[in-house]
Amino acid sequence: MGTFSETRGRTLLKAVLWNLLGLAVMALVGLAMTGSAALGGAMALVNTALGFLCYVAYERIWARITWGRHG
Repeated sequence: MGTFSETRGRTLLKAVLWNLLGLAVMALVGLAMTGSAALGGAMALVNTALGFLCYVAYERIWARITWGRHG
């Protein structure tokens, strides 16, 4: 198997797509829990923004760790 490097662009695209999915799910959960689309949507936006930032940082940290890679 060859080695590969995760580019920042790939990491960013993965994070955006994952968080759009999470935003949709969280908005539905927020709506179901509060009965309010506005409150549920606001909760989803805050959760998604925090999750996005944490995910990007997490991925970039792991991109620098060589443990478990071969090649």
